[in-house]
Amino acid sequence: MFKRCFAIAVLAALVLLPPASSSAESVPPPHWVGTWATASMLADVPGAIRMLSGVTLRQIVHISAGGAQVRIRFTNEFGLDPLIINDAHAALSAGGSSIRPGSDHALTFGGARTVNVPPGAAIFSDPVALRVAPLASVAVTIYLPPQVMRAETYHYLAAGDNFVAQGDVAGAPDLPQSTTIHSWYFLDGIDVAADSDAYSIVALGDSITDGWTSTPNANHRWPDVLASRLQADAGHKNTGVLNAGIGGNRVLNEGYGPSAISRVDRDVLAQSGVRYVILLESINDIARVGHSTVPADNITAEQVEWGFKQIVDAAHEHGIKVIGSTIMPIAHDVSENSEQIRDAVNVWIRTSGAFDGLIDFDQITRDPANPRRLSAKYDSGDHVHPNDTGYQAMGSGIDLTLFAK
Repeated sequence: MFKRCFAIAVLAALVLLPPASSSAESVPPPHWVGTWATASMLADVPGAIRMLSGVTLRQIVHISAGGAQVRIRFTNEFGLDPLIINDAHAALSAGGSSIRPGSDHALTFGGARTVNVPPGAAIFSDPVALRVAPLASVAVTIYLPPQVMRAETYHYLAAGDNFVAQGDVAGAPDLPQSTTIHSWYFLDGIDVAADSDAYSIVALGDSITDGWTSTPNANHRWPDVLASRLQADAGHKNTGVLNAGIGGNRVLNEGYGPSAISRVDRDVLAQSGVRYVILLESINDIARVGHSTVPADNITAEQVEWGFKQIVDAAHEHGIKVIGSTIMPIAHDVSENSEQIRDAVNVWIRTSGAFDGLIDFDQITRDPANPRRLSAKYDSGDHVHPNDTGYQAMGSGIDLTLFAK
């Protein structure tokens, strides 16, 4: 009788007690913000198809915002076969293929050390407690076990050195007998756990955004300059800047890499914490006018503007503001029709009201005495792409008040 009464009393007490809160319920999930990204494409040109199998890849990226936790995004977006990643690591770069002592952290995927990324997919690693300072260089290392890869996803222009070594040496402080490559493979993003009001800015563009002709390993692209300025400004610290430039990119048609319209979902809308996009595109659309026998290449100003509006509308539907950027001079080797289209589109960018803000890169970089040409002090020599001084002028000419908390 006593035992039965005791059991009833305990049961009643348990019913009356409020349920205990689990630690998962009491701790809010991290607010993830992109600190680095690149635009994925198919490795389909000579020298880009590497058949990476049974090798270790150590890839170096220059982040923008800092944080106490990171997660790494790997991609098989253009793959035809599953991508197997094993023995993945994240660490602070010590220069070259070396990592900083004591900074190496193994990555897991749902607690496992190996992950199978399906064709067309991208996945995040589990969060890892790697503290990264703003503007740090991070080394991401993966071992790719022997496997069939009929198509590889990459980004052509890393504007810096990455490293490949035979076998699984992912945990090595310095990759032994490594080969240097200048592209990123299967890696397209890093997020940091940030304050609730932190956000990221995507720079959507072509080779001028990608940093063509900038000094390798120096991080002198104009989005790098913008990131440095934001981190130095008390009102904009921990703002991520994500470079989604692709050399040769066009707004309306496929070029080198997918068109800007076709990659908005992946390169803008799917980024973590994105609040703004800076749009600097169409120089490759316009330059073909009068030089191409392909009818689709002979576009009009109205078609370019329609393409821009598609991007703006998609961003606005997701609460993302779009900063329009005027098209820089290209008059050294274009038709008069191309120049007239550039002028007309620039007028539309400045006056249409389609954008939430304006960066007048045309005015910043042109020669005052000859507005159809880049200023000589900013010209890399090809009369289209800026040199490091020109990229510095572009990044420094952006009004930071465009980006409000």
